[in-house]
Amino acid sequence: MLWWIFALLLIPFLDAVLLAVIVTQFGLLNWVGMVLLVVLTGLVGMLLVRAEGRRTIRKMQRSMAQGKPPTNELLDGGLLIAAGAFLLTPGLVTDAIGFLLAVPLTRIPIRAALKRFVIIPYADKKTGGFASGKVWTVGFPSEGTTSEPSESTDGGTYDLGSDAYTVNDEDSYTIEFGDDRTDDTDDERDDDPLAR
Repeated sequence: MLWWIFALLLIPFLDAVLLAVIVTQFGLLNWVGMVLLVVLTGLVGMLLVRAEGRRTIRKMQRSMAQGKPPTNELLDGGLLIAAGAFLLTPGLVTDAIGFLLAVPLTRIPIRAALKRFVIIPYADKKTGGFASGKVWTVGFPSEGTTSEPSESTDGGTYDLGSDAYTVNDEDSYTIEFGDDRTDDTDDERDDDPLAR
């Protein structure tokens, strides 16, 4: 966390140092030109961020229409928001960082590095390995997995810790939760007029 704070404080410091060097080396006339350059790069950058944002939204909509999660597009959206913030901040260093985040040629490697070194390790730490696919997630337990089925009843009961899933010979099911709730949808609808 301290590293991020240091990096965020370093960027304005570099902008101020660069501005001081330009003013002392080239004089006041070039300083005015530099201010105009910063304003121009901010305007051009915002137009670029706007166009890339629209393109990213279209890509996100296509991914969702195909049933795919728009993970890369969401990361692109976050990077474009950061690019807009950097481009609105006056300074040559912040404008350079903003353009690096806005242009797709440089944004894609930044997105890949962010995903690999920040997002996946954080998600793995929070979910116990789910983000990198190290956890069994779907289907019934079978041989070779850590959870084995308990003793079978009519259709089969599978031990899921405090919850149990029973499959009867008929086309019905019962889910028993650890807090003594059951999910029998047909019985509850007959008794509860609000459930219809």
